Amino acid sequence: MGRAFVNGITVGYDDRGEGAPLVLIHGHPFDRSMWAPQLTEFAGAGLRVIAPDLRGYGESTVVPGKTSLDTFARDIAALLDHLGLDQVVIGGLSMGGQIVMEFCRLFPGRVRGLLLADTFAQAETGEGRELRGRQADRLLREGMRPYADEVLAKMVAPYNIEALPEVAEHVLGMMRAAPPEGAAAALRGRAERPDYGDLLPRITVPALVVVGRDDEYTPVADAEFMHRRIPGATLVVVDGAAHLPNLERPAEFNRALHALLAAGLRAPAPG
Repeated sequence: MGRAFVNGITVGYDDRGEGAPLVLIHGHPFDRSMWAPQLTEFAGAGLRVIAPDLRGYGESTVVPGKTSLDTFARDIAALLDHLGLDQVVIGGLSMGGQIVMEFCRLFPGRVRGLLLADTFAQAETGEGRELRGRQADRLLREGMRPYADEVLAKMVAPYNIEALPEVAEHVLGMMRAAPPEGAAAALRGRAERPDYGDLLPRITVPALVVVGRDDEYTPVADAEFMHRRIPGATLVVVDGAAHLPNLERPAEFNRALHALLAAGLRAPAPG
């Protein structure tokens, strides 16, 4: 566990293992503990795994208002500077995947491999912007608990809530513990995200697109859209999972990530 003061905020992060760096970015409304199975797996496999709490979440500073994807991406770059890391394999899930795409847009030379899990590349629709604004207002008004209880069965497949109660409890606990001000700020910023469709064909590093077969938030079609546009990308659809295959089916998720890392660390470093 570590703390770094970067970009005017304190960032809490895990930094485990030694070797080539793998950076994992959590989604909304979670924290870095969502990557616990991957920290254990890959830190024990000769890699250095870094998982930060995004600003507004976990142990990082809460900044009310609106947090844009480029702010999140620049926080990650500043943390990597603090850690003395230049080029990394970087991955994110859901909102974390969109932050990673923004990181690729801003800092393409720092990316050696790319994981996009249960996310999508398109800009928000007008209806979506209004919905995110209403959700942000609701979180500030009601707190996280009602929202968390409502969306659990979309984050974790209903059959896994029954079969994997410890996973469901972990996910529910992360969501309930998220600071409403931070989560609302992220929702407002995410509503204004750009369209990454034109970025995807310019990605030249090994890339993995993963999605849970039963993901309602980012269906398989969204993953297929990204897979078709990223040259040479690999698509893995994880059966028996919804929006969080890294927690619902960690063995399958880790197997796919191992293959990306083998390719990403073999590939020549970007110039």
